[in-house]
Amino acid sequence: MGRRMSRAMCMTWRHSSRLFSCCPLPFTSPSLLAPSHFHYIIPDIIVSHHYSHFLSSQNPSSQSSTMESSPPHHRENESNGTHNISKKSKPMLISESELRFEFSHHDPSIARINNGSFGSCPASITAAQHHWQLLFLRQPDHFYFNRLQPAILRSRTLIKDLVNADHVDEISLVDNATTAAAIVLQQIAWAFTEGRFQRGDAVVMLHYAYGAVKKSIHAYVCRAGGQVIEVPLPFPVNSNEEIVDEFRRALMRGKANSRRVRLAVIDHITSMPSVVIPVKELVKICREEGVDQVFVDAAHGIGCTDVDMKEIGADFYTSNLHKWFFCPPSVAFLYSRKTPETSPELHHPVVSHEYGNGLAIESGWIGTRDYSAQLVVSDAIEFTNRFEGGIDGIKKRIHDGVVEMGKMLASAWGTNLGTPPEMCASLIMIGLPVSLGISSDSDAMKLRKHLRENFGVEVPIYYRHPKDGEVNPITGYARISYQVYNTIDDYYKFRDAVNQLVSDGFTCALLLK
Repeated sequence: MGRRMSRAMCMTWRHSSRLFSCCPLPFTSPSLLAPSHFHYIIPDIIVSHHYSHFLSSQNPSSQSSTMESSPPHHRENESNGTHNISKKSKPMLISESELRFEFSHHDPSIARINNGSFGSCPASITAAQHHWQLLFLRQPDHFYFNRLQPAILRSRTLIKDLVNADHVDEISLVDNATTAAAIVLQQIAWAFTEGRFQRGDAVVMLHYAYGAVKKSIHAYVCRAGGQVIEVPLPFPVNSNEEIVDEFRRALMRGKANSRRVRLAVIDHITSMPSVVIPVKELVKICREEGVDQVFVDAAHGIGCTDVDMKEIGADFYTSNLHKWFFCPPSVAFLYSRKTPETSPELHHPVVSHEYGNGLAIESGWIGTRDYSAQLVVSDAIEFTNRFEGGIDGIKKRIHDGVVEMGKMLASAWGTNLGTPPEMCASLIMIGLPVSLGISSDSDAMKLRKHLRENFGVEVPIYYRHPKDGEVNPITGYARISYQVYNTIDDYYKFRDAVNQLVSDGFTCALLLK
């Protein structure tokens, strides 16, 4: 059998670059269908469940010789939904070669310094996800009735502990932060239409709120009769005080003429431009000023900055798990604070059989779909625990890395950072040379495409509208990310590409639409 497997693996390796999705190897022997011998093809690599021995300590009780077994470390008690997880020894720290293997499915021709947009998923977690998918496909009825809900509950429980929530019922799993925003805004819209809020009452949001969330606020709130107040934020920004002052002024505008501010939507880390917002202080101000509810949109949150529900004190908090926490796309959690005084009526926008049983249960079944991304949270935790200091160690590593690379690029181009280092997490803004002639959002998008297609650099570009009276201002900023798979060569490649453009006399005006 060993020789037969080796030949199959060699053939698969030879042809794997032509494959773009995970699939099981077509071994001929039925005995090879046991989960401990299942192999999956990911572009340029092969991942097997034997690899769990190589990457992390393995729970012997999770091994089985049939497809009926759960993925490693996921044995729930099917009869009552409890978690019968045996204690495991502390995992060995990941080596450099193991780390490179985990992300070897990334395109090696691209300097991937944009983890912030779509995140990244290690090969071992992708393999665990694929095993969940196969369990569903093998016997969907059994999976739905006996396995899915206990597995989702396990993930919710782990997240509850990670973010220091009081109760697992406060944690729901949804597709992404945009879905979570729709859930929160939907109940605000109902309050307007049902007469519990008055027409003209306000929702306050940051000017730099994520574009999809801004559109959701207008779609739900404005159509229902609410008013939207935007908080203008400076950029570049030099201190938290600048943000706090603008936020206070916006709340005063929202409360003018005896109106109420019904909801404040606050980003934990804004997307473009990327700035860490002092959420604890802003939530405290909202409480002092009588804001009904506070929703923190932390699409960039867990995995790159501190996330503690008790310390932040918001009514709602959402964070993607696929951006900085290594889960596959797409999955996010939505925290909804429950107190004796308040228990907001939240519902998933997709109404299905569980409607009325609470948001967490509703979100656990919204029809036939792939729930596997929600089931690998424990694998993500085990992956982070293979780094010195666990997730906290990773946060420090990627923060220090992005600051160092940001300073290097700003020095090379004679520009500046968009924020002080303490106001960034794992993303940072760097001014681009003025000579590139970035004069619009369209120019920023065209330059991003030019860097991708001609230099193999993937990085978002932000257009900053110049202020009146500014002389020769920097109008273009790059947002770089730093994740554990990045190397200094990724950023040198970006530096050299921009230097070449400047040396060649390039301007964005030369690019076609």
